[in-house]
Amino acid sequence: MRKRHSADVLLSLAAGIMDALAVFGGFMLATWIRFDSGWFPIRHAPPDYYYALYAIGATVATLLFLAVNRSLGLYIRPQIGSFVNKIPRMVRGVMIGVVLTVVLAFAVQNELPDGVEFSRLVILLAAATISAFLVLERYAMFRIEWNLARHSGSRNRVLIVGTDSVAAHLRRAIAREPMLRAVVVGFLRTDEQPPDPSIRAEDIRGGLEDLKFCIESSQVDQLMLAGHGLPHNRIMEILILCERNLVDFNMVPDLFRLLTVSMDVQSLDDIPLLGVKPWPLDHFWPRVLKRIEDAVGSVILMVVASPVVALAALAVRYTSRGPVFYAQERCGEKGRQFNIYKLRTMRVDAEVGTGPVFTRENDPRVTPVGGFLRRWNLDELPQLWNVFRGDMSLVGPRPERPHFVEKFKEDIGRYMWRHMYKPGMTGWAQVNGLRGNTSIEDRIKYDLYYLENWSLSLDFKVLLRTLVARKNAY
Repeated sequence: MRKRHSADVLLSLAAGIMDALAVFGGFMLATWIRFDSGWFPIRHAPPDYYYALYAIGATVATLLFLAVNRSLGLYIRPQIGSFVNKIPRMVRGVMIGVVLTVVLAFAVQNELPDGVEFSRLVILLAAATISAFLVLERYAMFRIEWNLARHSGSRNRVLIVGTDSVAAHLRRAIAREPMLRAVVVGFLRTDEQPPDPSIRAEDIRGGLEDLKFCIESSQVDQLMLAGHGLPHNRIMEILILCERNLVDFNMVPDLFRLLTVSMDVQSLDDIPLLGVKPWPLDHFWPRVLKRIEDAVGSVILMVVASPVVALAALAVRYTSRGPVFYAQERCGEKGRQFNIYKLRTMRVDAEVGTGPVFTRENDPRVTPVGGFLRRWNLDELPQLWNVFRGDMSLVGPRPERPHFVEKFKEDIGRYMWRHMYKPGMTGWAQVNGLRGNTSIEDRIKYDLYYLENWSLSLDFKVLLRTLVARKNAY
């Protein structure tokens, strides 16, 4: 179990206190808006003590909100990841807290004096004011914690067991997350294979035979096992060694290299069978919810984006020769082909001499206006029509051209799994910078992670991150 530092405990306590102030303040502001702002008509004058009454209700509601947020893990420190990643859980916490408050208000209604009742409008207004206060307060807390983490120095020394590409990726992930306050002190070999090119010889502190010395000499606070192929008894020995020396132990499962999905165990008579667990979108109601999300979202976004598309179309029309829009054949759900619509960002003869190729950085085929549209993802907006028609979804694995599908399905394992459902305008891989001429294998991992863990909140997170996703947008 990870050791808790005093700073993490204090930050967790501070987060709870700030949440309590935001929730209580949100309820009391809603009370003022309802009764004293003059914005809403008052048919029956409230009793003189209504502020005291609502203050008691706000106190109870605050305790409910704190309990809900705690159950959602919002007070666990360190809080790793970006602030945008936390918004779906915050929204879920507010929704659950409001529902519980409404239930409680109805439950105690009969206990109130005659003629006194809790205003439903106050609770509705409170949902908005609390959400606003919580977003502002938590963003301020996030920035404070992030800056403290950046300037407090590393206090968690991490030893990575393994020297392959997963171990190198693990080091990069640790370096990108200042909240961990961690530094990788070295790697240990688990086999005779050459290390990943990004791991220097001086980073390697030996082999597994040197593990006991590294741990017992108090050089390590946390061990992360990334090397695969170790026998079960050897892994248990490493785990016990870490426990005896109060070193945190984590491991990357071998399934990370094989597939990202959870496994399902069934029994045929007395024979256990291991298979792939059904994904959320294998079930009826999640598919219905996602289609509703796509239909409603595409209509709203088409209305909002229509002026932007019109201006972009004019810019394309008057700055380069050729049509404003173009249709390109892509592979969709179950491999079915359809035409995707985009604003033209390249010369008309872009692939005459090369055939189908990926766009690269500073690609000479991209027009100046096209480069701007690509950088801000504006060339994708016509695909809202594809979403409305049902060819695509707002979020999902990006659709690929048939030429590349035929190539990749033979060369890359699990590639066709991403075609089990509708492709998306944006996706988990894209918002993590995996677009254009980047690793197809890495894209597969991110696409399959999305499909395994699909939820409306995950879609919401991806859509929010799309607004600021610029990496490899060329």
